[in-house]
Amino acid sequence: MKKINVVGLGNLLFGDEGFGVEVIRALEASGGFPESVNFVDGGTQGIYLLDYFESCDCLLVFDSIIPIEFEPKVYLYRNEELPAFIHRKMSAHQMGLSELLGIAKLHGRFPAEVVMIGAPPHNLDLGSGLSDIMKGHLDTAVRMGREVIDAWLKS
Repeated sequence: MKKINVVGLGNLLFGDEGFGVEVIRALEASGGFPESVNFVDGGTQGIYLLDYFESCDCLLVFDSIIPIEFEPKVYLYRNEELPAFIHRKMSAHQMGLSELLGIAKLHGRFPAEVVMIGAPPHNLDLGSGLSDIMKGHLDTAVRMGREVIDAWLKS
């Protein structure tokens, strides 16, 4: 069975910046996943997450992102789509995420499949929690994440 790591990035102290962490919490709580699916609250740990990136067959990352269009919706990027967007600084964790993916590639331990799901932040105020818009995106991101994981488990 494929080993799947699901990583939520973000800082819960800064409003919508905590979106990735909130999504993995909700996804994990929805239940029904085999033991081969590992949920990781990555917070802002940066390089300390390298083992989670290198030790799996498939990697699913959730984060608040800055896409080119900046529409209030949930975005999904797969494999080769991801690096081009990282260069455009789509995430507040852009340096850490791009470094982790780059190091995993250099080590020859890049996951066979990588997907990033996220939405653009609307409020980054200290202690404010998720904005209503981002709370509205939670169910969509959880559904999208479950679809990705289910497809990986079936393939």
